[in-house]
Amino acid sequence: MKILQLHCDSIEYTPTKKEIQIAEDIPNLATVSIQQVVVAFISIEKNDASETIHNAVSQIRSSMKNVGCNKLLLYPYAHLSSNLAPPKTALSLLCEMKKICASDNDDPTTSADSTNKTEVHSAPFGWTKSYQIKVKGHPLAESFKTITKNGGGGGDTANSTFVTDSNSDASADTQQPSSTALTQESTIKSYWYILTPQGQMTPVDDYDFTTHQKLEVLAKYEAAKKRSVDEPPPHVSLMKKMAIADYEPASDSGNMRFYPNGRLIKSLIEQYVTNRIKDYGGYEVETPIMYDSHHPSMESYFNRFPARQYNIDSEGKHLFLRFAACFGQFLMANDFQMSYKNLPYRLYELTRYSFRREQSGELVGLRRLRAFTMPDCHAFCADMTQAISELQTRFDLSKNVLQNLDIAQDNYEMAIRFTQDFYEQNKSMIHNLVKKHGKPVLVEMWKKRFFYFVLKWEFNYIDSLGKASALSTDQIDIENGERYGIQFVDQNNSPQHPLILHNSPSGAIERVIYVLLENAAQDISNSKKPSLPLWLAPTQVRIIPIANEFMEFSQALADKISSHNIRVDIDDRNESIGKRIREAEKEWITYTLVIGQKEVDAKTTDTITVRCRQPTGNALDNNVSFDDFIADIKKQIQNKPFSKLNMSQYLSKRPQIMV
Repeated sequence: MKILQLHCDSIEYTPTKKEIQIAEDIPNLATVSIQQVVVAFISIEKNDASETIHNAVSQIRSSMKNVGCNKLLLYPYAHLSSNLAPPKTALSLLCEMKKICASDNDDPTTSADSTNKTEVHSAPFGWTKSYQIKVKGHPLAESFKTITKNGGGGGDTANSTFVTDSNSDASADTQQPSSTALTQESTIKSYWYILTPQGQMTPVDDYDFTTHQKLEVLAKYEAAKKRSVDEPPPHVSLMKKMAIADYEPASDSGNMRFYPNGRLIKSLIEQYVTNRIKDYGGYEVETPIMYDSHHPSMESYFNRFPARQYNIDSEGKHLFLRFAACFGQFLMANDFQMSYKNLPYRLYELTRYSFRREQSGELVGLRRLRAFTMPDCHAFCADMTQAISELQTRFDLSKNVLQNLDIAQDNYEMAIRFTQDFYEQNKSMIHNLVKKHGKPVLVEMWKKRFFYFVLKWEFNYIDSLGKASALSTDQIDIENGERYGIQFVDQNNSPQHPLILHNSPSGAIERVIYVLLENAAQDISNSKKPSLPLWLAPTQVRIIPIANEFMEFSQALADKISSHNIRVDIDDRNESIGKRIREAEKEWITYTLVIGQKEVDAKTTDTITVRCRQPTGNALDNNVSFDDFIADIKKQIQNKPFSKLNMSQYLSKRPQIMV
């Protein structure tokens, strides 16, 4: 059975022509109009049976409860399937479906409260109908369900039918369940405040944002919960122009291709963040990218995490692609024998990739993807005191990581979310985090807990289009230690479940690149020369020989520079010197060395002439000693990972990437 389910403001339909002999009789061809209704467009397929109908009704009623609607229209719709049941069978099952829906209203557990009853309508079977429909605009308004026989035989509904549910969008053709948490996210009541470093909590509507305009943008963005974009942000053209990344038309939307330059940049950031987490005490592991959605702990956790999924059917199993490293690490920790002396214990994975089936209107460039690389570090803590101490350590780590990624504190705003109970019990800790941040933060408070965490903070980058994107984040999880059966032995030799912190000190690697490119775009708009941090520049030094006879000297110089772990290439193309210098500028090459007769006649590379694209304050835009040149570069890239050139050293051997 196929069901396209729409939560509608209204639908109007008019029967126009009887198409088959067994079509239902109707008294007249009058127009039917229904307001505030869930419309289920239904195709009955071969092999559908009574057990399928019962399961379908259960799924529809569950969805209606999630969206808060008690009015249902069953609408026969043959166009959803090419494997239709015979008309007589389809009509019989549709009549049974209507009867079951109506009979549920006779349940003594619901009859006392009329608001729980389902008002059931049905459009006539076997008729051509004209219709007009107005669908609501929330994330759960559109879904597509497939309910089929599972081939297992027997009369047990759980074994003989399989149900999937997907939120529809312009490109959606896969099946995707909606978690309870995702449903709740669209309905929960949030209370918004601004909390200052002095500990003053002010309702958002009463706060003066005159000196904190980016914070005001964040507050409005979060309250509106509008993630879609109306125009591409500036970084999209830059990521193509710099041959970093591009859309992959042969894949699903939100799955990007990274060119050699982009892969180099991405790899260096991955290495840097991983090294920082290992220095902090994280132990790197690797876990699968897909899991059985009906595994008991997985099914439970899925409904506590607000994310949309990719799903796969394989050998009778319903699998989903992971949306985080959480459950892989939790299942692993379930096998550990831990003592309180081992805690806090930190597991880390760089997930390449995590998958979230974001809505198509939200996907843009590197800001929001469906497949992304997330550094994911969990700390297992003995109690709330230890969890709070660990949270503060990771807060400092995250701020330092962003700073060393060239993302200054002025570039992001902080949001912190918690339950009212947790705030009342831990005011001093929360105020201390805000004090460390050094400027006001956005607060989202809940009267009751909806998710698995009691506190979550995040740093949000605000771009030129007024969109906020989370970078660093951490959470205090009070559920999953027990859910996954993770235990440690306390001082009294008693088994306990740990609290778990969920931290990414940088956020998604792709989003870090997005921020760096957005900042570069802002520099361009302010008539400044854009650049990447030197340690991330695909080419750090370019050598331009004026003529072929200077190639031997240029190669010797390149070898000498690269021996110091500096990426250097040679523009040996048969182009004018002016064009090659201009193209080095367009590629944001920081240091350019032009080699001519004067340099060769000197018969030494001990002194070189450097063209510096950005002012460094070190007088490098002149004749300098080779040692001073190398020392200056090393100072800028110290404590950062290094990787060799990811393209040919000679520009003449590189293909032109058409983007």
